[in-house]
Amino acid sequence: EMGMSTPTSDPFAPMGLPSAIRVQAGQLLRAIGSAATLEDALRAADRAEGFALGIETLRALNQGDVEGLYLVFDRAYQARQADLEP
Repeated sequence: EMGMSTPTSDPFAPMGLPSAIRVQAGQLLRAIGSAATLEDALRAADRAEGFALGIETLRALNQGDVEGLYLVFDRAYQARQADLEP
């Protein structure tokens, strides 16, 4: 279904994100995915969650898209954590 095609597909595509938010969300997502250590992955995920919280606080997106942001960041962190754990 939506966003479930390939790992290279944009998980933010199904959301109607304004370009500035989409660009920043993409950078945060890449930071999680390229983290070299578990500590770096956690830090990147914390930054991404803070970004989503800011978007939610300002009501810059509808609640469904905010939940989508949290979900995409959380899935990325869990995947990176699994990759990095010994």
